[in-house]
Amino acid sequence: MKLFGLRIKNIIFILIGAAIFSFGLVHFNIQNELGEGGFTGITLLLLYLFNWDPALMNIVLNIPVLIVGWKILGRNTFLYSLIGIVAVSVFIRLSQKYMVEIDLADDLTLASLFAGVFIGVGLGIIFRYGGTTGGVDIIARLINKYLGWSMGRAMFMFDALVIFVSIITYLNSIKGMYTLVAVFVGARVIDFIQEGAYAARGTTIISEKSEEISRKVLQEMDRGVTVLEGRGSFSGAKRDVLYCVIGKNEIVRLKTIIDSIDPHAFVAVSHVHDVMGEGFTLDENKNPLED
Repeated sequence: MKLFGLRIKNIIFILIGAAIFSFGLVHFNIQNELGEGGFTGITLLLLYLFNWDPALMNIVLNIPVLIVGWKILGRNTFLYSLIGIVAVSVFIRLSQKYMVEIDLADDLTLASLFAGVFIGVGLGIIFRYGGTTGGVDIIARLINKYLGWSMGRAMFMFDALVIFVSIITYLNSIKGMYTLVAVFVGARVIDFIQEGAYAARGTTIISEKSEEISRKVLQEMDRGVTVLEGRGSFSGAKRDVLYCVIGKNEIVRLKTIIDSIDPHAFVAVSHVHDVMGEGFTLDENKNPLED
């Protein structure tokens, strides 16, 4: 289902992500006077130094950047990002109004971990469903386009600059280090959410009984197998190479099948972070498994 060309499901999840992000920012970062990277870090900087409302500053800082970068983002991402920015500001205001006292002043380790998890989960959901929270993401895209810097480099340098300014202005060295912990945890959680809790495994199988293995995998696991032509560099012998993508919970079953047919088969297993296609995102009729 769509609204003005935008998927309702994406909008709902962007709102959920914004709510989680805002709750963590208010209840773990602000309550414990921890900083943050990016434009969020700037809003906290302005809050601690001038007592400016972070909900309002989030819009004031982001909207001009969003307007400048709208051509790079494209229509849908621009609209999703606009929804995300406004939603974050609304939920920050609600979190401030209906604040829950979580006393972690004596345990900044726990505060920084929860700050990273909540911000990471919130941003990860927003990114996964096509939105952004503006700010550094858009600036990094502009720098990448006009200066040729990688987005990762641009985002890291901007975040580092914001955290450095925060440390020399209002954060003491201890809270500065805890802020770095929160930022690191948040980055890892964002990666996890974007890649998905479901991580597949890619398996490469070299065996003299490749045809029998592929047939049994198809019959017993209902997984397709791609047959590639390979040649040994030492022996020069031609041999089929099988490649199969399976769920991480199926790896033991696949190994059992291979071992029962050819215990001497060469098997290499690698992580696959994102999978699209039949058996994963499409059913046997090529229809999406989820709307």
